[in-house]
Amino acid sequence: MPLLPYSLARPFLFGLDPEAAHDLTMESLARLQGTPLARAWSSPAVHDPIELAGLRFPNRVGLAAGLDKNARCIDGLGAMGFGFVEVGTVTPRPQPGNPKPRMFRLPQAHALINRLGFNNDGLDAFLANVKRSSFRQRGRILGLNIGKNAATPIEDATSDYLTGLEGVYPHADYVTVNISSPNTKNLRALQSDEALDSLLGAIAQRRETLATTYGRRVPVFVKIAPDLDEAQVDVIAATLRRHGMDGVIATNTTISREAVQGLPYAQETGGLSGAPVLAASNRVISQLRAALGAGFPIIGVGGILSAEDAVSKVRAGADVVQIYTGLIYKGPALVGEVASALKRMR
Repeated sequence: MPLLPYSLARPFLFGLDPEAAHDLTMESLARLQGTPLARAWSSPAVHDPIELAGLRFPNRVGLAAGLDKNARCIDGLGAMGFGFVEVGTVTPRPQPGNPKPRMFRLPQAHALINRLGFNNDGLDAFLANVKRSSFRQRGRILGLNIGKNAATPIEDATSDYLTGLEGVYPHADYVTVNISSPNTKNLRALQSDEALDSLLGAIAQRRETLATTYGRRVPVFVKIAPDLDEAQVDVIAATLRRHGMDGVIATNTTISREAVQGLPYAQETGGLSGAPVLAASNRVISQLRAALGAGFPIIGVGGILSAEDAVSKVRAGADVVQIYTGLIYKGPALVGEVASALKRMR
């Protein structure tokens, strides 16, 4: 367990503007990771290994992308007991994201809305931070999440993804292709059948070239939205199979507000995360498992705020899970609680 109970820090953080609290937390983690003060939030990782996409995950709980967009805090976040950490989304060029305010808490629903818009320092700065981390050297799994710049026309999106893939490939245990953020204009259009077929075909071809260059084949995962119907999920599943993708991450945030109607900030534009996404995410996971069959890796994410929520994801068909908003509401102890519960499912 962490030395500093999160219940002491949360009232202070929740008294700040959500993005200010996020920035303060990430700055503190970046400065204190690797020092004795990191014991304040550190916990040993639960030993519950699983083989997935040719990788050995130390346990079945990971950090979802979005919290550490610039890969500054890999070691600090990893010290919370995660078996794997995913950072990004990174774009080829730096970009500020959308105008502020762009992050909102809905505490009554244990939820967040964000419209950050892939704000990040760009690929060069991201890779410099990745290279400084020691997380992979300690046997943990690191995922690097790539996206497109807002200024890049959607018809040219493939070029941004290929640039990102080439940049992160030597430094990743797996690469995630993010085509499901609702906060970059037209990005979700890449989930449609023709656009997805073209994008994944190009990524698969470039990955084979990179595999030859570097002497190893890095798994590629695709992150999809919860706002898909069964027919769309079936098309995506078939396209993943056709182009040899190694797994799928289900799901990103939702644009639906059905579960938070009437709450303050509920009508703010952006992606809704947290408890209200659990059911929709589990539905997509279940449909993916039915379409993909046994053995195709699925990372389940969306709405995990308790050990029971994580168990529901695995029962729906996920192999491993990721958390993000749950970490903000429940603190680092959630990592160990989830990992222990999933281990008991064996």
